[in-house]
Amino acid sequence: MKKAEFEALLDRCCTQLTIEAQTTGFKTSPQFENRVREVLRDMTIAESFLIDLDPHPQAFPDIAMGEFGVEVKFTTNDTWRSVANSVLETQRVESVKHIYLVFGKMGGTPEVRWGEYEQSVIHVRTSHVPRFEVELPSEKTAVKKSLFEEMGILYDDFRKLPMHEKMKYIRAYARKIHPDGRLWWIEEKETDEHTVPIQARLYTNLTTPEKTKLRAEAALLCPKIVKSGRARDKYDDLVLYLLTYHGVLCHQARDLFSAGSVANPKNDDNGGIYIMRALKLIETEMVEASLTMDDALFVEYWGESVSPERRITRWLEKADELARDWKPSESLFLNN
Repeated sequence: MKKAEFEALLDRCCTQLTIEAQTTGFKTSPQFENRVREVLRDMTIAESFLIDLDPHPQAFPDIAMGEFGVEVKFTTNDTWRSVANSVLETQRVESVKHIYLVFGKMGGTPEVRWGEYEQSVIHVRTSHVPRFEVELPSEKTAVKKSLFEEMGILYDDFRKLPMHEKMKYIRAYARKIHPDGRLWWIEEKETDEHTVPIQARLYTNLTTPEKTKLRAEAALLCPKIVKSGRARDKYDDLVLYLLTYHGVLCHQARDLFSAGSVANPKNDDNGGIYIMRALKLIETEMVEASLTMDDALFVEYWGESVSPERRITRWLEKADELARDWKPSESLFLNN
């Protein structure tokens, strides 16, 4: 199959999946990815492709079809932007030469589109390891240069570099987009892991609405915050999330949930468990976060994909296992 023929196949695939998205709909990333795999299999039944219906969960791209590959992204939000795969690509399927992105968007008007992977990668952000961000063009956003155009290197050349060589390009890109910002990972390190941000802000300097939003997101992703006060690691994931995904440095993570100004803003001296009181005050924001945050974040922090409508329930299950002296499910989200 030639490149033009494969792209025509993607046209047909996305047309069918758009119809399904607007009728029966898709609720989760795994459901959508499996359906993409099935449709491509059915449409190429006469070809020699052998599509693995149960691939390695970390394989990149998600679907290998000879020299062609498809990376699948899905969101319940009205956006064509998403966190993507690790820069490392440790589980790269080497037989694949041409990678495409198939993106399912359920927010707004549900639709499925495709794009060339190299042109769709428009940013790199730090996490436990640097991760790409992808975005397909839309009527709401201007067409952006690909990350590889910004860095001055072809994707196929970049992916073959050792990690410390990749980081040289990423550092140069960081300096380019934030020429006046403070770079916290500018030093040379021959390491696979980088957990510091391109540009950092102090949590104390944020507006109150932004503080509340970030506290809600961090609390949702990091249920360990309900652990005993003696647990040394209870705030580790939270601090790394704020730092690596939002570039926010929090000096005293404990104060985000245990300080009196957060857990007891009315200063009513009613006592109680401060972490429980602090979480109760941001229940609405946590529910909002559960419905809008990217599924890739839950896979990264929880180790599993959870549909938006089940995330609060799953958080309570996790929190109940971690808490001592109180049971979160008996105190929080009682109206959900």
